[in-house]
Amino acid sequence: MAVEAKGVAVERPVAVQVDDLHKRFGDLEVLKGVSLTAREGDVVTMIGASGSGKSTFLRCINFLEMPTQGAIQVTGEDVKLSRAKDGNLHPANRKQLELIRTRLGMVFQSFNLWQHMTVLQNVVEAPIHVLGVPRAEAVARAEKLLNKVGLYEKRDQYPAFLSGGQQQRAAIARALCMEPKVMLFDEPTSALDPELVGEVLKVIRDLADEGRTMILVTHEMKFARDVSSHVIYLHRGLIEEEGPPTQVFGAPRSERCRQFVSALHS
Repeated sequence: MAVEAKGVAVERPVAVQVDDLHKRFGDLEVLKGVSLTAREGDVVTMIGASGSGKSTFLRCINFLEMPTQGAIQVTGEDVKLSRAKDGNLHPANRKQLELIRTRLGMVFQSFNLWQHMTVLQNVVEAPIHVLGVPRAEAVARAEKLLNKVGLYEKRDQYPAFLSGGQQQRAAIARALCMEPKVMLFDEPTSALDPELVGEVLKVIRDLADEGRTMILVTHEMKFARDVSSHVIYLHRGLIEEEGPPTQVFGAPRSERCRQFVSALHS
C-alpha cells in the first residue's frame, strides 16, 4: 500500500517479508510455500482451521522453529541461513539472529511469564539483560507500558495472583518493553475464558490504532475484520485466500474460505 508524500505515492518500508516458506516435521509437510509481506503499519492477520500451519509459520519468522525452505527478511535485512544436518535452514550468524529477535516481539497463547518474578520484574528482565538498558530507564519504560495495558497497580504482584487476561496483558507489555519493530501474536486469546478475551483484544486494537506493525494469528473473526489491513486464509499449509478484510470476509473467492468464515460467524 502506498502513502502520499507531497503528492507522490511512496511505498512504506517492508517490515517483514517471507518468501516461499516450507516446513517439514519428518514426513509431514506443515507449510508448503507460504509468502507474506508486511509493511510498516500493517496488521496482517492469519486465519484458518487448527492445524493449517498458522502458528508454525509465525514461529518460523523468529526461528523458534527452523524452516525447511524459504527466505526471511526483517526490517530490510535478509536473515543469513544455512542448511543443517537435520535438513532445516538455521541462522548462519548467531549475532544476526540475536539482533533480528530484538526487532520482533512475540506474544504466545500461554503467556509464558516467569512465575517466580513479579509483573514488573518480568517486563524489565529482557531490556536490562539483553539490550543493556540501565535499570532505572527500564523500570520507567516498564511502568509506562503497564499503565498503558491497565496493570500499573499490579506491577508488584506475581503472575499466579493475576487472571489470565491480566497475565496476557503483562506478556504484551513485556514484549513491547523491548521496543520491537514488529509484534507477533500467536492466538493471544485462545487460552482465556470468554469474559477475559475483550480486555486483551482492546490492548491489541489500541496498538493497531497507533500504527504498530503486527502479524496476528487468531480465531476472533470480527476482531480480525476490524483491525486488519490484510488477511491470509491458510488451508493445509497453503494460502487459499488473501486480500483486504472486506474481500476475505465479505466476498471470498474460495468456497472453503467462505465456509470457514461463515461457520465462525454463525
